[in-house]
Amino acid sequence: MKKDILICGVGGQGTVLASKLIASAAMEEGCTVHSAETIGMAQRGGSVTSHVRIGEASSPLIPKGKCDVLLAFEPAEAVRNLSYLKQGGLVIVNEVPVKPTTESLQETGYDGKEMIAYLRGKCRVIVVNSEDLCKEFGSTKYFNVCLLGVAAGSGELGIAPASVEEQIRARVPEKFVEANLMAFRAGMAAAR
Repeated sequence: MKKDILICGVGGQGTVLASKLIASAAMEEGCTVHSAETIGMAQRGGSVTSHVRIGEASSPLIPKGKCDVLLAFEPAEAVRNLSYLKQGGLVIVNEVPVKPTTESLQETGYDGKEMIAYLRGKCRVIVVNSEDLCKEFGSTKYFNVCLLGVAAGSGELGIAPASVEEQIRARVPEKFVEANLMAFRAGMAAAR
């Protein structure tokens, strides 16, 4: 199997854990995996981008125009990374924005809607709402695993859902495993 997956968001959204779950699940299935993270000012809400390349690759970074699936935790980050998406690739994006600090200082009106409209006009897209999807869990902190579930449920991830669930059990602290499994399954159901 050959699959290039780019995960993007802002610091604190769990993009790195999502990339590690994808990579380790693919490795457990016997695939060669390369991955890399670009973590700018992540602790201050800055951009975070993770590249996961399943199958043979000459570099851990996905070349522009070659990404199969773009998992975006934030609408502006989806647009910022859209140049990586290949023709016919899929964007799975959260419609709830993370407002930058400048928004609170200048009231720019950023609500993510313009970004979502732009994506809908440019590519195949699945739009999800982190607040709605995570309501039953009481926290949007589970959204990273929900979004991973949406990707698995779309059939575009290329990894068996059981392999991802196995990695959730192995890599998430024990007291959060059950909630993360439920979040993953909620994401899968939302994709259907």
